[in-house]
Amino acid sequence: MPHYSGPLLTRPIAEELQAARDAGSGAWTGSLNLGRSDGEALLEAEAWIWREQRYPYPAKLKDRTIYHWDGEEFAPVSRFSGSLIKLVPTQWGAPTFEIDGIKMLPTMKASPIEDARVKVALVEPRGKVVLDTCGGLGYFAACCLEAGASAIYSFEKNEDVLWLRTLNPWSPDPDAASSGGRLRLTHADVSQAIAQIGDASVDALLHDPPRFGIAGELYSQTFYDHLARVLRRGGRLFHYTGSPNKLTSGRDVPREVAKRLEKAGFKAQQALDGVLASKR
Repeated sequence: MPHYSGPLLTRPIAEELQAARDAGSGAWTGSLNLGRSDGEALLEAEAWIWREQRYPYPAKLKDRTIYHWDGEEFAPVSRFSGSLIKLVPTQWGAPTFEIDGIKMLPTMKASPIEDARVKVALVEPRGKVVLDTCGGLGYFAACCLEAGASAIYSFEKNEDVLWLRTLNPWSPDPDAASSGGRLRLTHADVSQAIAQIGDASVDALLHDPPRFGIAGELYSQTFYDHLARVLRRGGRLFHYTGSPNKLTSGRDVPREVAKRLEKAGFKAQQALDGVLASKR
C-alpha cells in the first residue's frame, strides 16, 4: 500500500495558516507532516498551495485529531470497522494511535519514537535479524532500521492499523529506499504465523502486544515457547507489559510474564515498562 505524501493538518496548524492569511502574509512556514520537516505554503484568499497543489482552508477542525486530504476534503485519519482506530497527535510530533479511545503508546514523558528507541537498544539490534511481533505504527521497526539491524520481520494483524501507517510520516515504509529492503511487513496474526518461522532463525525479539484482556494468546505459554524456539541461544527479547494497577486488576502481569518466559527457556528480569529476557 503506497504511503501518503500530502499535507497533514491538526487544529493548531490550520489556525496558523488562516491567521497568517488574515494578517496579510503571502506565505507560511512550518510543518505539514507532523514535524518530520518544515516547508512553505503560499497563501491565497480562498486556498493555499503546498508542493504545487492547491487546498482549501478547512472548516473548523477537532482537537486531538489529524486530518489528511482525501481528494475532496480534509478527513480525519480514523476508521471504524468494529473498533474506532484513530491516529492522534502528540506534543512530540510523532503521533500515537487509539483503539476505542485507549491510547496504544506511551507519550506522557517522551516521544513515542524516543520511547521505542530506548527499548530497542535493550536488544542491541545492530547487524541482527529482528522479529517484531506486533508492528503497530512501526516505531520499533524504525528504530531497528536506524540502529543498523540487518533485517526486521514485522507482523501486524489489524488492517486499519496498517492503513494508519501509510498516512503517518513517522512510520517506516518497507518499500522506501531508506529502508534498504531490510524491513518486511506482513499482514498476519503472529500468534499463528510464528509456527512457520524457523528454529533459531532470529537474533533478537521485540514483543509489544495489546493488553492481556484483548490479546491473551500473545501472553500464553504456547506463544512464549514459540518465541524461545525461533530465537537463537543468547538472543535477547524485550516484552512490553505496561504497568497495570495490581490493586484494581488483581494481577501482576510483568511477574506472570517473567515466570512464563523462564519456563519457556529464558532468563528474565523486569526492565523499563516490561520484561527483558535472554535465551538460555
